[in-house]
Amino acid sequence: MTTSQAPNTRRRPSAPSETTPRPADNGAPTSAPPMTVVLKRRVLGASSRLGLLDGIRDSKWRQRRLLILCYHSVSLDDEHEWSGTYSMSPAMLESRFRMLRDGGYNVLPLDEAIRRLYERTLPPRSVALTFDDGMFDFRARALPLLKRFGFPATVYLTTFYSEYQQPIFGLFCSYVLWRARMRMPQPDTRPILGRQSDWDLSTDRGRRRAHREIMEFIVRERYALPERITLAERLTSLLGDDYAALRAKRVLTVMSPDEAAEIARDGIDIQLHTHRHRTPNDHSLFLREITDNRKHIDPLRDGVARHFCYPSGVYRSEFLPWLREAGVQTATTCDPGLASSRTEPLLLPRLVDTSNLSALDVEGWMAGMSAFFMPRKASAHAQAADV
Repeated sequence: MTTSQAPNTRRRPSAPSETTPRPADNGAPTSAPPMTVVLKRRVLGASSRLGLLDGIRDSKWRQRRLLILCYHSVSLDDEHEWSGTYSMSPAMLESRFRMLRDGGYNVLPLDEAIRRLYERTLPPRSVALTFDDGMFDFRARALPLLKRFGFPATVYLTTFYSEYQQPIFGLFCSYVLWRARMRMPQPDTRPILGRQSDWDLSTDRGRRRAHREIMEFIVRERYALPERITLAERLTSLLGDDYAALRAKRVLTVMSPDEAAEIARDGIDIQLHTHRHRTPNDHSLFLREITDNRKHIDPLRDGVARHFCYPSGVYRSEFLPWLREAGVQTATTCDPGLASSRTEPLLLPRLVDTSNLSALDVEGWMAGMSAFFMPRKASAHAQAADV
């Protein structure tokens, strides 16, 4: 395998707390796409009409490459309206699967796809499906669709919240703030923060500020999980919502161990995503995340978990030898791209498919043409960012 050096930084923002999978977009209103996106879509549209997409899709160049698609939540209710970057409606996921089926793509199990990638024996139009975090909505919404289409998939399971069966604090707070945007746009914050703050939940900016203040508060007060649950219940009640009903619906809740074992028996490949959804820069703490995660995952599956996904797409160059030390064979990022036999196995690119991508955008990636729009290797784009 030919490998490339990892950047000594990170690609995507870290999560707002050690057990929060990914910051949401707080239901940001859809704005006009940047001109670069408009131009790219025009090129893709023209290429599709002229048959160029079909030519690239069926080329030897595409056959030597693997597209790994990444999904997160598949909404149980209105989560895709709250965050189109984190959650997708079942109808949209079904449309993506239909594109794969109708386009004649070979959807392979991740382990087989990666093995054949480096053996250079991939079939034409190879794709692998991955789902991050292991939310209950995967079992309720995605799994039935996968069975209907006959597609294999990998779930990267973060395990801390799996046994507690409570909504993930950071995501849940963002969600209930969004749900209150019209019902209670300027709530009394004293029961939450101990002081009055000028929240304006009617705007995306105001909800982001409210969410940030809540996350800063729990860090400052050193709230453990029980205190966070109590605070989430108090916030939900304050905003006129029903915590018990949302919890019963299993919104933004990770699958239980029994549920994860059930999907494994259904043929879903469960792999590593750290225990607490974090990648510490400390060697021993990093290895502990893998060890704790594997301790919970291996009893659910057949054999030792060897594939890993960076939480929130955060990676650093020092993580690669640590992962090898932990017996991890491959790791996927959130950097867009197609993997080739020259790709570093611990820096595999993926397309994070979201509600914000058009069908043409996704078709461009499936065919492989969108890879040519990347100005340089995705790893060269790595940048630090604050939440």
